Amino acid sequence: MRPLQAMPAESVVGAPRPVSRTDQGPASGPAGAPAGPGRPMAPPRPQPPAAHHALLCVNAPAMAASGPDGQLRGHGLHGFYRNGVRVLARMELRLGGMEPLPLQGTLTSAAQARFLGAVRVPGDLDPDPALTVERLRHADGVETVTVRNTGARPARLPLEIALGTDLGPVAEIAAGHRPPDLPGQVQSAGLRWSGPVHSAVVSAKPSPHAVLAGAGVLRWDLEVQPGARWSVELRAELESAPGGPRPPGGRGTGVPLPWAEPEVRSDDPRAALLVDRSLDALGGLLFADPDRPTDLYPASGAPWRFGLAPADALWAARLTLPLGTRLAAGTLRALVRRQQLTPAPGRTEGLLPGALRHGGPELPPTCTATEATLLFVTVLAEAWRWGLPRAEVAELLPAAERALAALREGLVDGFVTDLSRPAEDRAAQPVAARAEVQAQAHRAALHGAELLEAFARPGAGEWRSWAAELRGRFRRQFWIDDLSGGRPAAGLAPGGQPLPAVASSLVHLLDTGLAADGGRHESLLDREQTRLFAQRLVAPELDSGWGLRTLSVKSPRFNPLGHRGGAVRIHETALAIAGLSEAGHENEAGTLLEGLLAASAHFEGRLPEMYAGEQRTPGCPPVPHPAACRPAAVSAAGAVHAVFALAGVRPDVPGGRVLVRPASTAPLGELELTGLRVAGEPFSVRVSRIGVAMVEEASTELQLVAH
Repeated sequence: MRPLQAMPAESVVGAPRPVSRTDQGPASGPAGAPAGPGRPMAPPRPQPPAAHHALLCVNAPAMAASGPDGQLRGHGLHGFYRNGVRVLARMELRLGGMEPLPLQGTLTSAAQARFLGAVRVPGDLDPDPALTVERLRHADGVETVTVRNTGARPARLPLEIALGTDLGPVAEIAAGHRPPDLPGQVQSAGLRWSGPVHSAVVSAKPSPHAVLAGAGVLRWDLEVQPGARWSVELRAELESAPGGPRPPGGRGTGVPLPWAEPEVRSDDPRAALLVDRSLDALGGLLFADPDRPTDLYPASGAPWRFGLAPADALWAARLTLPLGTRLAAGTLRALVRRQQLTPAPGRTEGLLPGALRHGGPELPPTCTATEATLLFVTVLAEAWRWGLPRAEVAELLPAAERALAALREGLVDGFVTDLSRPAEDRAAQPVAARAEVQAQAHRAALHGAELLEAFARPGAGEWRSWAAELRGRFRRQFWIDDLSGGRPAAGLAPGGQPLPAVASSLVHLLDTGLAADGGRHESLLDREQTRLFAQRLVAPELDSGWGLRTLSVKSPRFNPLGHRGGAVRIHETALAIAGLSEAGHENEAGTLLEGLLAASAHFEGRLPEMYAGEQRTPGCPPVPHPAACRPAAVSAAGAVHAVFALAGVRPDVPGGRVLVRPASTAPLGELELTGLRVAGEPFSVRVSRIGVAMVEEASTELQLVAH
């Protein structure tokens, strides 16, 4: 869905999420006016392209999208993209004048896809196809086409590939606009298209026998002997006018992934597939900061948010900390360069960039600038606990202090609302205080206090006192008593009236954060409130059987496809699984985990950002969401987190300890995680079928503590 812009977030693509019709509001003006006497019928509004049927290859800053047949037809999202520009919109293959019969189209990795089709040789009486056409596609713009002849006769027929492009920006394509195709020109072994800012070039090896520039067709006259094959490689490249801004690049050749590559073994094979494919997806989203190419950070998601969204990048870095601190360090440093350093009109010093996003039909919008600013402190503190070197933490600590200062300035009646609004606006026009924002602020205050104390900076006691006061206020004002025992309010309206919405965003109350000695910080909910909340989460009201709905099904405005009105978001379900397990509600955590794993099997281990919150029924797969990013950084990292949390590895490297507290219910049966990283050293743990942990590899500098 299209975010409401409050502060600009850097984006390589610069494209908003497509807006569903329910978000556009009632039709008005010429575009939506009905026909009437003397009034002509208005042209229909362009429809945003759906992505749920597209097969997406992603390797930042490039991606490719097509249908499962592999043909790029210029429809909707189809095409090769680089840096937010559609390099090639059409690549339609015909052999002997016929399109191959599609047999299979599948991702072989996040960055690559394989398409297979069959063609019968004209005049062949054998009912079995003699020719197969294989297309191996890489997101970077390279495609290899191979024709194989398994028949008994030579195949003599033309291969034609029709090409075209509009060099359209993905922002326009996301809004449903299709710019006209540009005229092509012959260039050496291929074609060239030129626009005002960019040019696209497609070259072929071997060179075509004929090039028809007007039709955009490359042609080869093939003669493929029985048992033989013939191949051509096509390469689509984008050329930009000199002097423009330097866009972020991807992870360079030879640059290692910023995390260890783990091995997961479990009685439930779905867990290993989910972790493997989630990390593969996250790897395709990695960008290199142009100011420091060794600093890698994840884009929010493809195709709609293929750029840096600070809150999403921080979540992905935090949720993959068990695999090392390099992604967290790169993301934190990249964001320091974007932090607001001096007061400016409408902006708060210390704030990270972000946008307003819809809060759903029953809740006010939330500001991702607030979320990112608070999360920065938590990611730095938890990366320090996992082993980020002290010198690197010290380098980043001033930015965390600025974030805490922004928090101090953003309080209204003791609660946190929108840090991006000037103080006078917050006082004059107060907005609701959301529950999850209070949880994030509480956690940031406690993490900030730990950092300040450890690095001999002032203010630790002040922040601990403020967090304690917030806990008291929250428990008094945010709890709603009802016949089931009570539940937390989703927010407080100005004036203190609780907002009674039941939403998955409340799971942030369970995410208390990593503390000293591997412990948990105190929650904004007391023990009994947490128990009641845990029961509420796994009731059919929120649990769809595939994961948590973003809004209760009892709400009169529930919409299973509403991105904050009822759809299932992987990230929040994963936080609930981890938080419930850590709080001792392991049966409830296992229930939600089973739903997530069941959904992952239908998505071949590649969970999208969200899917419909329809109730799970036997024989029916989860319904995809047409506007979901696939892959999405927070979804991929959340899926990994949901599995790793069951092992209960909670390190305190500065304290020289690692606490291992696995889920005693062992919902995956025996679970072995090899290749984790604690203090930069390999760490491996095995959890038995009765929930007993055995650490099999760890740094000799760490004391292991079982709980």
